[in-house]
Amino acid sequence: MLAERVYLPWTDMIAAMRAARLPLYSLETRHPLAAFDILGFTLPYELLYTNVLEMLDLAGLPLRAADRDERYPLVVAGGHATFNPEPMADFVDAFAIGDGEELVVELVRAYADVKDEPREHQLRALAAVPGLYVPRLYRVEYRADGAVARIEKALPEAALPVRRRIVAELPPAPTRLVVPTIDVAHNRGTIEIQRGCTRGCRFCQAGFTMRPVRERPLEQVLKAVEEIVRCTGFEEIGLLSLSSSDYSQIGPLVSAIVERFREQHVSVSLPALRADSFSVGLADALGEGRHSGFTFAPEAATERLRTIINKPIPTEQVLEVAREVLERGWRTLKLYFMIGLPGETLEDVRAIAQLARAVRDVGRRSHGRRAQVNVSVNTFVPKPHTPLQWLPMAPEAEVSEKQALLRRELNRQGFKLDLGDRLAVLLEAVFARGDRRLGAVIEHAWRNGARFDAWDEQRQPSAWMAAFTTCGLDPAFYAYRERTLDEVLPWDVIDVGVSRRFLVAEVQRSRQPALLADCRERCHACGILDAFGGLWAEGWCCPQPR
Repeated sequence: MLAERVYLPWTDMIAAMRAARLPLYSLETRHPLAAFDILGFTLPYELLYTNVLEMLDLAGLPLRAADRDERYPLVVAGGHATFNPEPMADFVDAFAIGDGEELVVELVRAYADVKDEPREHQLRALAAVPGLYVPRLYRVEYRADGAVARIEKALPEAALPVRRRIVAELPPAPTRLVVPTIDVAHNRGTIEIQRGCTRGCRFCQAGFTMRPVRERPLEQVLKAVEEIVRCTGFEEIGLLSLSSSDYSQIGPLVSAIVERFREQHVSVSLPALRADSFSVGLADALGEGRHSGFTFAPEAATERLRTIINKPIPTEQVLEVAREVLERGWRTLKLYFMIGLPGETLEDVRAIAQLARAVRDVGRRSHGRRAQVNVSVNTFVPKPHTPLQWLPMAPEAEVSEKQALLRRELNRQGFKLDLGDRLAVLLEAVFARGDRRLGAVIEHAWRNGARFDAWDEQRQPSAWMAAFTTCGLDPAFYAYRERTLDEVLPWDVIDVGVSRRFLVAEVQRSRQPALLADCRERCHACGILDAFGGLWAEGWCCPQPR
């Protein structure tokens, strides 16, 4: 086996390649994509769907899986956006669901055994691999109102549902990383120190689809840092996780990195910090390196709303953590919030501005007018496999009113406000909970110029609105409609290991509202042990508090 990389070029290079009739090729050996056996796409975000079509077309391949036989490469996709694979079902032969470290090897071996057989035989062989979802082996029927009526297997050997793959122990982290020859946005070495999260935030898809928590041992992480610095020369190391400061050895780890690489001036970045798990000692350890940016995600600014989403962080604690960070040399903090959460009022939104001003005032006591608070406010999008998956997205008029309030309240020195793009949020909401009928919309929009939809300057509203109209589908049906708790959902073809019973109980708790304790404190029988319990010793699923 060999694996090579390919990316979608930017628009000017795309135009040049089309003009020269040059097919898309791999970076390592510059072979055309059509010469490979398998093309594997990572789909972390719904707004990348049209980029897949652009790459297939640049490679000279038919877009739709039904039009590609055994003469063409097998097209596979994985990543977070494939936990609802249905919107891309027309274009992808097989979806790799869950952790890929073991699954990708089994996929390649299974395909190697049947690569000379007809495509239909190939797909049947792939369906036998646990964790592979082959859309053509399933039939979907719809009710008169447009909702899914039933999902059925077209062949008895197809699994229904397809259970996600999971690795019980994380393998050693990659250390021979590609070093860019130009400056890039994330110009650093990265190590995934932990996978999964025990917090149970009700809006967070990754928190449910990546259960349970698995940590890389401290010494393994330190060894990986040494190899990355030696092999690449990166001067910043990102310690990646859904909540990096929840890693059980985060304090000793950061201290060890700072001490061991003091002479090389290596700094540490910790994305996705939680204000309630941050410590003075960790701030002190980070402060010995170069001062990178700090980001916190309170998500909501009132404790009532934080109870609804099960992210209980007292406001006083947020301010205390901000003070600790700012007093140690950092002048800029970024705060992430959401609007459009269930049960939200204008007072909850106004509290975002109040909290941001309080953080700025804390910063000014240490840095004067140099203190800066960057406030990012995204619109809540209900995601599959979460307790809030049945809820509607907030109406556009309501969101616009709340955004206008924030612009008025934070239109002053010391703030940078980012509210996101309305069309991007709508498309994300549509495709996150969409069905396979949306394949026609995606293709129509692409043929009318849609690509790079995640980039504000490239997004084309007219192409998308025309696509929905032409295909006879209303985006409001997918984005703004509340689902009933007994409704068949398009993503019911996938089992992430968390039971529907648990998700129903959680959405009901959100309406009370009531908190559910961190899994480190008590197991809540979410179903993950029933699904995968044989992989761990008792107590591994829910690590005890440190």
